[in-house]
Amino acid sequence: AFPPASGVSVAELSRLPEAELRSRVLARPRPRHVAIIMDGNGRWATRRGLPRVAGHHQGVKAVRETVRQVGELGIDFLTLYAFSSENWQRPETEVSFLMTLLERTIDGELPDLMAKNVRFRVIGRSAGIPPGVRRRIEHVVTETAANTGLTLVLALNYGGRDEIVDAVRGLAREVRAGALDPESIDEAAVARALYTDGMPDPDLLIRTSGEMRVSNFLLWQIAYTELWVTPTLWPDFGVRDLHVAVAEYQRRDRRFGRV
Repeated sequence: AFPPASGVSVAELSRLPEAELRSRVLARPRPRHVAIIMDGNGRWATRRGLPRVAGHHQGVKAVRETVRQVGELGIDFLTLYAFSSENWQRPETEVSFLMTLLERTIDGELPDLMAKNVRFRVIGRSAGIPPGVRRRIEHVVTETAANTGLTLVLALNYGGRDEIVDAVRGLAREVRAGALDPESIDEAAVARALYTDGMPDPDLLIRTSGEMRVSNFLLWQIAYTELWVTPTLWPDFGVRDLHVAVAEYQRRDRRFGRV
């Protein structure tokens, strides 16, 4: 926790020259963990008279640039909500395209991840992912496991309620096996049973496209996370958007329930 910055409003931050805005961000403690709900690919394409898949292509470019910028800011963890467990309900052609795009993209990003010392990790129910995609993910996870820079976490076939259900099942199996006393289960025990075991909770959650909901994302972990919602659609999310979000986070007084 640190005292908030003062004297500059969000609107003023947004109008600062990029070099000055970046300097302000770098001058103060940054969040250790940033999570992003990447929303608006389809709307981005529709507004331009393009098929929805064009928005997903452009969204990959935004991911690549965001990973680079977050790494340069010295942030330790970046979690991206890539595909929710509810997204399987989308049109079959769109889901098939997304899985193919992911399969083609994962391997191609490996050299850059290695060059930037990025560790790659995936959270969610892996059983629902097509085998080809799963194999490529496992390869990149293994190859980057020893990297010590930014940890990039992809939430894939992920649902916050699914995660809590799976954690409860895991704890129940330990209790049944006699390895865990039910009375000893506390918040730390639950946290260890979650997909995000070993990671700090997000300090900042960014949602693009202006929607005011968390969409079943990291429900346990965001109990005290600072929220930042921008009307910018994900394919248009750039360096300035990230810097404004972090600068606004730096202005806030994080009390964690304290007065």
